[in-house]
Amino acid sequence: MGEVYQKGELAKKASYQLLNKSTDEKNDALLLISNQLLEDKDLIMEANKVDLEKGKENGLSTSILDRIMLDEKRINDMASALKALVKLMDPVGVVVEQIEKENGLKIVKKTVPIGVMGMIYEARPNVTIDAASLALKTGNSIVLRGSSSAKQSNIALVNSIHTALEKSALPKEAVQLIEDTSRETAKDLFHLKEFLDVLIPRGGKGLIETVVREASVPVIETGAGNCHLFIDETADMEMAIKISLNGKTQRPSVCNALETILIEENWFEQYGLTLLEALHNRGVEIYGDQTVCSAYATAKEATEDDWYTEYSALKISVKIVKGVMDAINHINKYGTKHSEAIISENKENATAFLAGVDAAAVYHNASTRFTDGFEFGYGAEIGISTQKLHARGPMGLNALTSVKYFIYGDGQVRN
Repeated sequence: MGEVYQKGELAKKASYQLLNKSTDEKNDALLLISNQLLEDKDLIMEANKVDLEKGKENGLSTSILDRIMLDEKRINDMASALKALVKLMDPVGVVVEQIEKENGLKIVKKTVPIGVMGMIYEARPNVTIDAASLALKTGNSIVLRGSSSAKQSNIALVNSIHTALEKSALPKEAVQLIEDTSRETAKDLFHLKEFLDVLIPRGGKGLIETVVREASVPVIETGAGNCHLFIDETADMEMAIKISLNGKTQRPSVCNALETILIEENWFEQYGLTLLEALHNRGVEIYGDQTVCSAYATAKEATEDDWYTEYSALKISVKIVKGVMDAINHINKYGTKHSEAIISENKENATAFLAGVDAAAVYHNASTRFTDGFEFGYGAEIGISTQKLHARGPMGLNALTSVKYFIYGDGQVRN
């Protein structure tokens, strides 16, 4: 038996033990993990340093290295997030519906843990803590499979989790890390139906498409973020520039960062060069359509591929459109159903955009950077779902539960 099978089996056994754990026991475990991360801070950063040095040797981009990097602040933030998660309501055991039949049967529909979650993700070692903590809070066990680029960081983080769980009422086997990051282990995880109840990919478009295409385990599709901003003719110039800069430059490597700006043609004539210059001054490479390139010499000509591209870097594509319907059609063709925004003082255009764009999160006069479990008040997030079944948008605690029917009787039989 390979590593994936063995750890999947351990996680399955642990999931049954978790069913009997109280909210207090789960919260105590999360606090122990939070404290352990701070205690092991130097060990974690030393392991992370190994990953960063290897990444540089392998020519990884600055944006990917930023995703991998764990400094003291990021570790402190992870520890704080665990404490914040403790304060959130436990979503398990909530009565969703209650029915009393004429024959005396009482039917109670309650939330329960999903069971065993599989998580396959790239680069970001913070996902190790986010995913494990949300799983434990909701009574789920989890099998983690990170990428080779963050291998030592993930091992160090899971070691801290296990050390903490050994002091808790929760089984340490509830959190499993696949240390072999070869393609073979990924394929094994795709087909681990015997033990996994759901598989969640978190990473680039290529990873997500591979998992959706090849997995036989049920998948929640997350993460790919080709996010757009549409600047309407009535948009306030200062607001449009502020939101454009925030969406693109505040943290370019994340999935809710802007990748394309669509500008209404009349607005572009008045303010377009000011916006492009502001982006350029922040170090953003601009890939534009013919109109943009003609007006701004620094812009490079955008190809068809650029409209589909999630750059995850200081690059952006810019296209001039005739109006709100033109923008909606472009987004619905090239977008990834993640987060889309409109800047407009026209209520009808804003309403049409919010209704017509097919995305998990739609914004009016605000940055797409808010699509995040923390910002939405969910605590840590397991990912951002871009599909429509089971969960959509930032997935917090509630998204990691299922339902179960409890039926109580006193001898009833069906005639």
